[in-house]
Amino acid sequence: MIRDIQAKTLLARVKGPDDWFGLYYNFNLYRGCQHQCIYCDSRSECYQIENFNRDVLVKANAIELLRKELASKRVVGTIGTGSMNDPYMPLEADRQVTRRALEAIAEFGFPVHVITKSDLALRDLELLKQISQTYCAVTFTVTCADDALGKQLEPGAPVSSRRFAAIKKLSENGILTGVTMMPILPFIEDNIRRIVRLAHENGAAYILPAFGMTLRDRQRAYYYDKLDQRFPGLRSRYEKAFGERYFAPAQNPARLGALFTDLCRAHGILTKMPVFVPRQRQLQKDNQPRLF
Repeated sequence: MIRDIQAKTLLARVKGPDDWFGLYYNFNLYRGCQHQCIYCDSRSECYQIENFNRDVLVKANAIELLRKELASKRVVGTIGTGSMNDPYMPLEADRQVTRRALEAIAEFGFPVHVITKSDLALRDLELLKQISQTYCAVTFTVTCADDALGKQLEPGAPVSSRRFAAIKKLSENGILTGVTMMPILPFIEDNIRRIVRLAHENGAAYILPAFGMTLRDRQRAYYYDKLDQRFPGLRSRYEKAFGERYFAPAQNPARLGALFTDLCRAHGILTKMPVFVPRQRQLQKDNQPRLF
């Protein structure tokens, strides 16, 4: 079910330095996600998203809030989106909330970092190019290189081959583009050689890895249920190996990490993404931004 809601605020200040993406602000335009990845941490109780597996809530007043908040910000810093849901899930094709948010970000001259699993991002290529005059990065999450396996793990998302094609198109147009190779799921997929090779062949500038996954409360229960349905017998291996632990490392994480580093070095791929350095901005008395 898709429902509209009214948000009270939109932009949140990221606490402390963000060593992954260099974010200064963060926002989510939706609550819930249509991609329904079986491992998604956003199901966890701590995020207080009820009916995550059924409802998607659209922040109907998001663009109004965004424009008002951007006008008042004294620091120009990277705005991130995609942490709690995918900004390019299928309904975005019609609702275009992400597109209108990018239009506002471009108008106010802010940098942006988008995390997605969808090649729908290509629809906004010209906007992303405009924002990249300040700073723009688009990162595609890739958990496996095999499309058939991907449909088991991420049933509502475009398959990985489409994501790699989108990386190629964006990079060819001068957009800083890379991969979040996470999570690498224990006992299911650790063929990082192919992921790194495909990232390189399609122009990815960087890959950020996480060799394992989180497992907590509602997330764990949902994931184990899907393992029973799609990977019979695997749940018992998880329960024996990880019990109630919060983090479940992939098999041989040290070996995978060393292999990953060697592969990226051989292909000239960064393992830390270039980021935008925040800067101060003067505001006019009417709170409208000055032109740079």
